[in-house]
Amino acid sequence: MNHRIRVPEIRVVDPNGEPVGIMKTGDALNRAKQYGVDLVEITPNAKPPVCKIMDYGKYKYDQEKKKKEQKKHQVQTKLKEVKFRVNVGDHDYETKMRNLRKFIEHGDRVKISLMFRGRENAHRELGLQVMQRVIQDTVDITTVDQAPRMQGRFINAVLVPKKKQK
Repeated sequence: MNHRIRVPEIRVVDPNGEPVGIMKTGDALNRAKQYGVDLVEITPNAKPPVCKIMDYGKYKYDQEKKKKEQKKHQVQTKLKEVKFRVNVGDHDYETKMRNLRKFIEHGDRVKISLMFRGRENAHRELGLQVMQRVIQDTVDITTVDQAPRMQGRFINAVLVPKKKQK
């Protein structure tokens, strides 16, 4: 940028995007000063390097604005977790299901985990039944992203919201 350009000759593009031609770096800097803006090297590897006369501060500001605008349109999905037990009571189950539905409707992914303790390990099929019940109760709004599977003392599954059809 400006005096940091060390090449004797450069190809110059004016602020409107029109090519000016090949000229000495000093002359290009003087022309940029006439416009009241900067001389910025765009393509340093070309022979001769291409430089543009532009307001570098405004250029950087516009780039930041574009980045922020792109971030606004991104959707952040979080992974929420709902923990169940093998011998979960009806009321507790309904409360957890209500929370699970709220997470799914908000657009989050939900990890369902079920932990076995002590003698519960002997009846793992009961844990799988609870997981299947959860999946069946939410089949209208979710799809299974990761099927229930054992990982040590836990059974884990991941549910995602169904795609909305137009």
